[in-house]
Amino acid sequence: MPDTDDTHYLFEGRRSLKNQLWSLQPVSERLAAAHADAFGLPLAVARLLTARGVARDDIPAYLAPSLKDTLPDPSVCRDMDKAAERLANAVQNGESICIFGDYDVDGATSSAVLLRTLSALGVRAQSYIPDRLREGYGPSVAAMGQLADAGTDLVITVDCGTLSFEPLRAAADRGLSVIVIDHHKAETQLPVADAVVNPNRLDDDSGLGMLAAVGVAFLLAVALVRTLRQRGFFAGRGEPNLLSLLDLVALGTVADVVPLVGLNRVFVSQGLKVMAQRQNVGLAALADVAGISEKPSAYHLGFLLGPRVNAGGRVGEAGLGTALLTTDDPGHAARLAARLDGYNKDRRAIEAEVQEAATARAEHMLAADPDLPVLVVAADGWHPGVIGIVAGRLKEQFARPAIVISFDGDEGKGSARSITGVDMGAAVLEAAERNLLVKGGGHAMAAGMSLVPAQLQDFTDFMHAHLRASVDAARQHSDKTVDGLLSLGGASVEMVQQLESVGPFGMGNPAPRFAFADVKVIKADIVGGAHIRTIVQGRDGQSRKAMAFREADSPLGQHLTQNIGRDVHLIARVKIDNWGRTPKTELLIE
Repeated sequence: MPDTDDTHYLFEGRRSLKNQLWSLQPVSERLAAAHADAFGLPLAVARLLTARGVARDDIPAYLAPSLKDTLPDPSVCRDMDKAAERLANAVQNGESICIFGDYDVDGATSSAVLLRTLSALGVRAQSYIPDRLREGYGPSVAAMGQLADAGTDLVITVDCGTLSFEPLRAAADRGLSVIVIDHHKAETQLPVADAVVNPNRLDDDSGLGMLAAVGVAFLLAVALVRTLRQRGFFAGRGEPNLLSLLDLVALGTVADVVPLVGLNRVFVSQGLKVMAQRQNVGLAALADVAGISEKPSAYHLGFLLGPRVNAGGRVGEAGLGTALLTTDDPGHAARLAARLDGYNKDRRAIEAEVQEAATARAEHMLAADPDLPVLVVAADGWHPGVIGIVAGRLKEQFARPAIVISFDGDEGKGSARSITGVDMGAAVLEAAERNLLVKGGGHAMAAGMSLVPAQLQDFTDFMHAHLRASVDAARQHSDKTVDGLLSLGGASVEMVQQLESVGPFGMGNPAPRFAFADVKVIKADIVGGAHIRTIVQGRDGQSRKAMAFREADSPLGQHLTQNIGRDVHLIARVKIDNWGRTPKTELLIE
């Protein structure tokens, strides 16, 4: 992969069939070569590490991430010690504890981490997952009253609660203790609670704001066990194996699309190893219905397991995901997994219908104003359980933040997805503070909101004005970079396996892209109705299977099928295809 003029001709001002300007990621080739020699790495791997700023002395630890070396003292989080002390008191005093979780994957995994921790301590806590359609997001006054009537002593909200001012005031008035475990954007004011543990509090300087709620919940579990240990609770009894919960932490972290850097990267890396052991019978059952027969990867978490856990909260029964992740009965787990798989199929059908209608509205809006910084599409009757997914699809298709809103009479629920460099959560929070929404909040890449029809236009105008500058800046830098130039022979199974040590890949640590110059299209056909499957051959005589997903009707797909026998330049990611007896390298064409 030499840095010479004869490789740069691929990138000098050329645009792709998707009208994207590609450029070679600039790195010090001398430093990359030195790293390759020092650690026995393929140059492609060393170049990637160099480009991502991994210092020479940090490379061994980066390639073999250790939780022991990375896990911070939980006390660095504001209110963590208060939360651990209060929860330890509840454990020792036999209080009635309820884990109140969000209905998405982060909420389900956060709930499961704490429920399993408490169960290992001999405490049988209950869980409460609100119904998306009937109750909406987060604690409500009615739910807090119901828990108080049931004799609950302590409520722990997970992945919610930071902005639940009225419900938590009502809880306090009923004598309920509340601990908030969250990661969403916070206001200056905090709710009434015994502790609010949220690394995105304005007064929290832990530097852990990139964590998903499940990561914060895991830190609470660590702090709780430490507190109980200091009190002598474990004299004569064993401590919980918290490391066995890392599969849940990995799932919630990937599914919530937080950056896979720092502690998150270690959580996922170690969690995938735990998941491969299939100790959690619920996750094992879910992997079986999802058809996962290979070693799990971040892809499996984000695209196969996560959507199935989410499906219960979106279009089915909100508590199914938590129930699956906390059961130790294989038969019960199999039944729950089958129900979630069925709900996921229902979700896909509903999503396709809403997607078609929302896309048509977005195209109409962009035809009238191609420079719209944010897409805000709304309609009556769209299923609120899929609007977040549809917002994500619109964001990807039109390369700008998207907000999808469903109205049911005078009540509207919306979901937003953003692009890198545009803080959607902060914008929605400010809109709520200006009374342009009934309520709203979230984090940088995703947010939720509720509003009435009369607020829609003012909210839309505000989002356009407020985010235009940051969207314009982000889109100016939306052209793609390539991490290196490879031959097909160079993309060997061994090289790709070593490349995977730089992962897990995801948000904040994207899978690398490589250029493949002058490869001949040997075969190209449409599979699955929307995907292009090709065989390409390089000048070195090596051939590889290459897939272009959802590109059958695009200029890229048409070019591939219409140019069999001709040479093309490809930008692709590389992966291992384990189908069959012998692993092979496969290209994923971008």
